[in-house]
Amino acid sequence: MKQLFAAISVVLLLSGCSPNPPKTVYPQLNREAEFRGGLSWNPRSGRVITSWINPGGTMTTLYGDDTAVNYARSHADGAYPAGAKLGAVTWKQQEDARWFGGRIPAQVASVEIVVAGGPYEKYEGSPLAAVPGSDAQRAQFLLQQRAAVMP
Repeated sequence: MKQLFAAISVVLLLSGCSPNPPKTVYPQLNREAEFRGGLSWNPRSGRVITSWINPGGTMTTLYGDDTAVNYARSHADGAYPAGAKLGAVTWKQQEDARWFGGRIPAQVASVEIVVAGGPYEKYEGSPLAAVPGSDAQRAQFLLQQRAAVMP
């Protein structure tokens, strides 16, 4: 019995060895999620305030400049100081090939920029182009988002 156990152990040990080393996975940048087009302010130059998943397969991240982020993390009223910039970037989602069940950004669907006490701008398409008009209700929605609690 001991010899049988030893023989099985040796077979398992040797069958686990392979002359080919495992493939190395190199990180890839998600180039599909990059901005293309001119914006009045690049939201990704700011810091994250919060994010959410939308029905319909999109995800949004709300960024802010230093003034907006500092205010959002210490106040919940949405009355940002004049000139504070917030930008909401909405991406379509795609499956993450490296993580089962994961969803990552795909193409940019829209970019919205709101300046406290100033204009609201929306960009869509590829390359991103300004959409004429203003949406005060959407601007107010973005200004009312509370900062996510981060460690």
